[in-house]
Amino acid sequence: MYGLVNRGLEQMVVTARGEDAWTRVKQAAGVEEQLFMTHHAYPDAMTIALLGATADELGTTMEEILERFGEHWVLVTAKDYGSLLDATGKDLSEFLRNLPNLHTRVALSYPHLDPPRFRCTEVTATSLCLHYGSSRRGLAPFVRGLLRGLAMRFETPIDIESRGEDPATGEHVFVVRWGA
Repeated sequence: MYGLVNRGLEQMVVTARGEDAWTRVKQAAGVEEQLFMTHHAYPDAMTIALLGATADELGTTMEEILERFGEHWVLVTAKDYGSLLDATGKDLSEFLRNLPNLHTRVALSYPHLDPPRFRCTEVTATSLCLHYGSSRRGLAPFVRGLLRGLAMRFETPIDIESRGEDPATGEHVFVVRWGA
């Protein structure tokens, strides 16, 4: 994953517990980097180790850390890409329907990006099914956190139902409802 991800996690930990906590997280994860370069690709295993050590440091589960990090990603880390986010949609529904376009634009700045795949089905005025696929396993809780963060960004209360993984496609399916 790119350094941008690791820097976002660092920011989340430092905000929650301070620099010493981040130092402990890196030590527990066996990470020696002093600074993550935003556009440099780091091994996925490093990011997963940092996430696991963060869960331990904050006394919670990996699933909860992924959800918290997803929320943090939207509300804090992604603010650096404000115009890109603004262009993706003016409300939650439009934003979710345009997620594939967002990742296409992001890939222009990150040539080795292995982006997630999103598609929407069963779109109504107050709900949709969001299909999420990735070559990286186990990140569905991160997507749930992203959805919660987007709901806050758009000041739109939502209900998220996980239908789990679709055996035919390998995609994780979320039903997202709002405004009802």
